[in-house]
Amino acid sequence: MKKIYSLLSIALIVTASFGQNKNSEKADNLFESYQYVDAIDAYLILIKNNKADAHVYKQLADSYYNVFNIEEATKWYAKAVQTDQDAETYFKYAQTLKSQGKYKEANKQMDVFAQKMPNDIRAKNHLKNPNYIPQLTDKSEFFEVEETTISDSEGSDFGAILTNDNILYFVSTRSNGKKEDYWTNQSYLDIYKSVRNEDGSLTEPEAVKSLNTPYHDGPITLSADGKTMYFSRDGHSEGSYKKLKNNKAKLAQQGLYKANLVNGKWENIQALPFNSINYSVSHPSLSSDGKTLFFTSNMPGGLGDTDIWKVSISSNSYSKPENLGARVNTSGKEGFPFISDNNILYFASSGKQGFGGLDIFKVELNNNEDAINLGNAVNTNRDDFAFSINTLKEIGYFSSNRSGVDNIYLAIPICHVEIIVSVKDAKTNALISGAKVVIKDSQNNPITEQSSNSKGNTSFHVSCEPDYYITISKDGYDALTIPVTGTKKDALAVNASLNPINEMITETEVKLNNIYFEFNKSNITQQGAFELDKLVTIMNDYPDMKILVRSHTDSQGSPEYNLKLSERRAQSTVQYLISKGINKDRLSAEGIGSADPKVACKANCTEEEDAQNRRSEFLIIK
Repeated sequence: MKKIYSLLSIALIVTASFGQNKNSEKADNLFESYQYVDAIDAYLILIKNNKADAHVYKQLADSYYNVFNIEEATKWYAKAVQTDQDAETYFKYAQTLKSQGKYKEANKQMDVFAQKMPNDIRAKNHLKNPNYIPQLTDKSEFFEVEETTISDSEGSDFGAILTNDNILYFVSTRSNGKKEDYWTNQSYLDIYKSVRNEDGSLTEPEAVKSLNTPYHDGPITLSADGKTMYFSRDGHSEGSYKKLKNNKAKLAQQGLYKANLVNGKWENIQALPFNSINYSVSHPSLSSDGKTLFFTSNMPGGLGDTDIWKVSISSNSYSKPENLGARVNTSGKEGFPFISDNNILYFASSGKQGFGGLDIFKVELNNNEDAINLGNAVNTNRDDFAFSINTLKEIGYFSSNRSGVDNIYLAIPICHVEIIVSVKDAKTNALISGAKVVIKDSQNNPITEQSSNSKGNTSFHVSCEPDYYITISKDGYDALTIPVTGTKKDALAVNASLNPINEMITETEVKLNNIYFEFNKSNITQQGAFELDKLVTIMNDYPDMKILVRSHTDSQGSPEYNLKLSERRAQSTVQYLISKGINKDRLSAEGIGSADPKVACKANCTEEEDAQNRRSEFLIIK
């Protein structure tokens, strides 16, 4: 059955490939002779006279495709693929859709292409990563989120901290002890640990018995060497509480404690001096240098319900607690601070604008910018809190009750970079405002565009990893394309100096960047259209100018083959210029083949030398 289906598919493709009929013979002849502009007119007449079929729609789409009229090509490919077409038609349709930023629709066409041509490298790449187009990154999207396997379906788990030796500490109410917290009707919190394996999986959690008491213990923070721990603990364990209601109830506050790792066991537990029976001190986070301890407290002098504070540490002495102020704290609840190795403070807040409940924010303490919401991958309309990140291993953890109970989730960082583009006149160094700046992916598909401001600047926030192309254009200037290699920097400056367009005109020719063609093809590419549009502008500025398009190839292939290929490319170039409104009487084409190389390397040419020899010249004949 499978073999029969494959043969039927081939038959259908062959049928679609030979759809020429008497009605379209004239238009097809124009198409086959690369007269795409006239072919377009001929096909449109057939359509107007109701003499069109799938073949006509495909040929018309290909004609527009070859002169890089993306909008019209897309329109007619959509008509063509209503009946079964050859694989390349679906591929070209997908390319035109991508050029318009219609990536979902493009993927549907690529799916069909992949079915028809499963062994084609383009099909394999699509199936491997169909959504490769790097979108302009939303500033609020910093992490991808995955579930972990250690969360308890009934108990509360949060406060996960991953050490550099792959131990994940967290707190949980999963204890089977009989004692329950009066306020939550759940078991008291205990400190647990799990080992993270090389594949990212976590071992079955086990309680850290040397730290746990019958009351609340945790969450924790660790020194960089893993030998010092600060953790929260319920005052009941230390006999530190207030008696309420005629001594029938005991109200204890959370306090912070310090412990040292001795022979694999946590010992020498000491209460910190700013603990109190009048307010809570909890949620510790220690800076990587061990000199600053951040924590949550409702102590006097705060801005709201609970605030984030810090103290300086020197040996075993601590400074007076300092409130982090309005940049972090609000009149609502702030808590669960975590200070990263690169001095970014993550914290939870119900007072800042978010999605609902507690949201997780971050603020860079090295600058004065406002705190940023981590976005709806991390935050929901429920409580999201207790975020931590191991910058060495590039792994984060946080907790959320989005499932109805506090569970621990994995946060995988998405690397971002801000690309800052500055545009100026190459001759005068004057800043250029209103320049069109387009950022494209490595396949040269446009992602987004902006205009330079009055200071000649604009910026984009994008993913770090991929390579990009930045194209800068402005009327009256030669457009410029600058490649940007993937980077993990926070910001990258790109300086663009645009040459006035008339500087491209010499006594004998108009100098453009090389017009590239795909291997063994002659249709105009996006890059070629970009360059040829400069010539269109110049010829419109000089209405008496006449141009001879002279096309060259490299030395690969026979002289006869190269001559025909260069003639086709020269004709395609002329057809594109005509499609943009240049009178055909002002244009002529000549294919030279490999007869006049720029670099005389013959059969031993390098790739770079071949690239220099594959060129088009635009000679001024009047």
